[in-house]
Amino acid sequence: MSVVRAIPAKKLINDPLDVVNEFIEGLVETYPGLNYLEGFPQVKVVFRADIPCGKGTYDKVAVISGGGGGHEPAHAGFVGEGMLTAAICGDVFSSPPVDSILAGIRAVTGPKGCLLIVKNYTGDRLNFGLAAEEAKTEGFDVETIFVEDDCALPPPRGIAGRRGLAGTVLVQKVAGAAAAAGLSLADVAAEAKHASEVVGTMGVALHPCTLPGMGLADRLGPEKMEYGLGIHGEPGAAVTNIQPVDDVVSHVLKKILSKETNYVPIPPGSRVVLMINGLGATPLMELMIAAGKAVPKLLVEHGMAVERVYTGSFMTSLDMQGFSISIMRADPSILLRLDAETKAPYWPVAVEGNRPPTKLPVPIPPSRSAKSSEPRKLPLKLNEQGKLLKAAIEAGANAIINIKDKLNEWDSAVGDGDCGSTMFRGAKQILEDIENYPLNDAAETFNEIGSSIGRSMGGTSGIIHTILCKAACIQLQTSSHSVVMPKTWAEALAAAIAAVKKYGKAEAGYRTLLDALIPALSTLEKELDSGSDPSTAFIISSAAALDGAQSTKHMIAKAGRATYVSAENQSSVPDPGAMAAASWYSAAAHAVKAKKYKH
Repeated sequence: MSVVRAIPAKKLINDPLDVVNEFIEGLVETYPGLNYLEGFPQVKVVFRADIPCGKGTYDKVAVISGGGGGHEPAHAGFVGEGMLTAAICGDVFSSPPVDSILAGIRAVTGPKGCLLIVKNYTGDRLNFGLAAEEAKTEGFDVETIFVEDDCALPPPRGIAGRRGLAGTVLVQKVAGAAAAAGLSLADVAAEAKHASEVVGTMGVALHPCTLPGMGLADRLGPEKMEYGLGIHGEPGAAVTNIQPVDDVVSHVLKKILSKETNYVPIPPGSRVVLMINGLGATPLMELMIAAGKAVPKLLVEHGMAVERVYTGSFMTSLDMQGFSISIMRADPSILLRLDAETKAPYWPVAVEGNRPPTKLPVPIPPSRSAKSSEPRKLPLKLNEQGKLLKAAIEAGANAIINIKDKLNEWDSAVGDGDCGSTMFRGAKQILEDIENYPLNDAAETFNEIGSSIGRSMGGTSGIIHTILCKAACIQLQTSSHSVVMPKTWAEALAAAIAAVKKYGKAEAGYRTLLDALIPALSTLEKELDSGSDPSTAFIISSAAALDGAQSTKHMIAKAGRATYVSAENQSSVPDPGAMAAASWYSAAAHAVKAKKYKH
C-alpha cells in the first residue's frame, strides 16, 4: 500500500496565523480607496474609504459580503464604488465571527439598509444570519441572499445544498451596480437573487491547496486530476487521469448546462457571460487557453453566444492549481450591471485615483441598541407581564439545568456528547443575567436573552438559540399593545422558527429542535383560534412539543453531526436538541399556567 508523505510547503510568509491580517495590511496600502476598522486584526473589516464610517448617513444600499481567507482577491479585493461597500474577512477557510460582521454592518449601513451576499456554507449561513438578526434588533434594515452556484455534485443528502463558488463575484458586481444606481434595498436584493439563480460554476484541479504552515500531501499524485474540487480543498466529484484542456472544458460546460440536473436555467439559444477563474497557482497562459476553448464550444456544442468573458483569478483556493468555469445567463439587466463602472481594485477594470495621505484607523462604530449606548434604567417594580415573563424564563432555564446529564447521554450516542453541557452554560448565564433584563419590555428581554446565550453557549446550539431569540425580539417589537397578547406570542414563535429555517436550512422531520417547536406552534395557534384559555393553550402546545421531540427517535437526521451516525444509533435516542427545546418550552408553559396567564 502506498503512503502519501506530507512534505513541507514553501511559503513566503511570516507566522501562518497572521497571513490574512498581513494580506489586508498590504491591500489597504496598495489601494487608496480601501480602509479597515480600528479593531483590526481581531475585527477584519475592509470597507470603502470614501464612506462616512459609522455615521449612518451613507445614502445608498450597502452591499456587504465576506467569508474565510485564502480565496483572495475575494472578497476584500472587490470592495469599491460600484461593487462591495465592505468585506468581512475570516481566518483561512473560516467564516468570519458574528462580531466582525456586525461591525461591518454598523460601519457602512445608512438609512437605505444593507444587503448581505453569503456563500452557501453552514458557518457562513449561521454567522451572517445571526449578525443579520442582531443588526435588525438595532434598527438596521438588512436583507440576505445566499449563492449556491456549484454544479459539480449531484443533489446532496440532507440540507447542505450546493456550495457557493466563483459565481458569487458576478452576483456581487450585479448587486453593487444596482446599489450604486440608487435602487431600494428590496430592488437590489431582487436583482442579486435573480443573478444568483442564473449562474453555475464547476472547478477542476491538478492538485489541492496547501494551508499556511502545513505540509503538502498531494492525494491525487502526478498523473491524476479532480473534477468538482471544493474551494477549501475538499474532495470533488470524480478523479480521472490528466486530460487535454479541450476535453476538460467540454466536460465542465456539459456538467454546468446539464438538462438532467437543471441546476442553471440557461436553455440553448441563450446569450451568456463566461468567467474563467484561476484557483491560485494556475498560470495566466493556461487560463487564457481555457477561455479560448470555452467560447467556441459554448456556441457549437450548446448553441450559446458569449456576450462577455472575464479571465483571471477572482476566487482562489490558496495555491490550488486549476480553474473554475462560471456561466451566467446574460439578461440585458445583468449586462447593464456588469458593464457599470466600478473602482473595486480586482474587478477587471483599471483603478483610478491619486494616492491620499497615510490613513489613520477608523474606530469601530458602537451598537445602535439602547443597552450599549445608555445605562439601563431598571423598573422599580415588575408589572404582571414582567412577573410572568420572569417566572417562565427561570423555569425554562432550570429545566435545562436539571436534564444536563441526560442531554449529554443522548448526545453521546449521536453527536459529540456535549449538548447538555453547552445548554447548561446558556441556562446558567440567563439565570445570572435575569435581574438585569428589562422584563416589563418583552421584546427587549428576548434581545437580552439572545445576548446572554451568545456570550456563553458557543457552537451551533448557541447560534441557533440566539437566532431564535433575536427573531422573536424583532417580531415582538411590532406589537402595538403594552401587554403582549397571546397571538403575538405565537407570531413571535413563528418568526423565530422561520429564522432558523432560513439560516439553518432545516425543516420538520430533519431531526432537530424544530421537530419540537413546529408542533408546539401549530397546536398553540389551533388552541388560541378555538378560544382556549391562553394558559391552557400553552400547556397543550407543550405536550405537542414533547411528543414531537420524542418522535425524532424514528427520524433519520438530515442536519447536524447526526447525519454521519448510523440509523441504528439514531433510533436508540431522541434528538437531544429537540428534547432540550421541548423541556424549556414545557417548563415555561407550566410556569405560565401557574401564574394563570389570561391576557
